[in-house]
Amino acid sequence: MRLAELLTATAAILLEDCRHVAVGARSPIPAGAALLARALSGGSMRVSLLGSLRDTMFANGGVELFDCAAQGRIDAFFLGGGEIDGQGNVNLLGTGGHPGKTVRWPGCFGSTYLYHHVPRVILFREEHDRRIFVPRVEFVSAAGPDGMDKTRRGGPSALLTGMALFSFNRERRRFSLASVHEGHGEKEVAAATGFDYDIPASVPTTPAPDTAIIDLLRGKVRDELRALYPRFTEKLEGCGNA
Repeated sequence: MRLAELLTATAAILLEDCRHVAVGARSPIPAGAALLARALSGGSMRVSLLGSLRDTMFANGGVELFDCAAQGRIDAFFLGGGEIDGQGNVNLLGTGGHPGKTVRWPGCFGSTYLYHHVPRVILFREEHDRRIFVPRVEFVSAAGPDGMDKTRRGGPSALLTGMALFSFNRERRRFSLASVHEGHGEKEVAAATGFDYDIPASVPTTPAPDTAIIDLLRGKVRDELRALYPRFTEKLEGCGNA
C-alpha cells in the first residue's frame, strides 16, 4: 500500500454521508477520495471535479460552484495552503511582507468564499513541516471560525497530512490529533507541527484500507481519475501494486 492510497481512503471516509462533493483543480488525491466515496455510496453521491469534462455538473466552472455553495448545495470541499495555523486560518498569498512578498503563491481564487459557505472543508497537505503548519499565518487568505459569526455554515472539519489526521473543534478553534499514519509517531508529528493542538490519551494508527477499498482504488477509481490526472495515475501504476 502506498501513502497516496492511504490518504485517498482516509479522506474518502471523511466524506461519508455527503450528497455533493466538489474538488478544485490540481488536486489528484482529493479527487480520488471523492471518486472513491462516490463508488462506496453506490453512485448516489454527486462529485464535481473542476477541470473535468465528465465529472462535473458545471458548464461555467467556478461561477456555478460558488452559486451552489451559497445555496447550500455543496457538502464538502478540499482546501490546501502555503501556511495553515492552529486556528484554521489559511495563507494562500505568500510570505515575506506585503506587498513585496519574497514568496508568492497562486492566491485565493474562491477559497475565502467557499471556506465560509461549505460546511465540511477538509484541509489537505501531503507535506508536513513547520514551514506549513505555523503558530500564526502571515496573511489570512481564508479565515478559520472566530466563534462570533453564528450565521457561518462553513469552516474546517479536519486536517489531513502525510503524517497524521487531525479533527477540528469549531467552538474551541483548535485541532486535535485523531490518528497517526503507520511509520510515523506522535513525537515526530509534534516536532513537525508549529502550532499547539490537543492530544488524546490514546492516539490510534490511521486504519489501512481493506482489500475491497484497495481493489476500487487500483481499478474503478484509478480508471476514472486517469482522464483528469494521467501523469499522477501513471506514477501510481509505475510503483506496482506492492
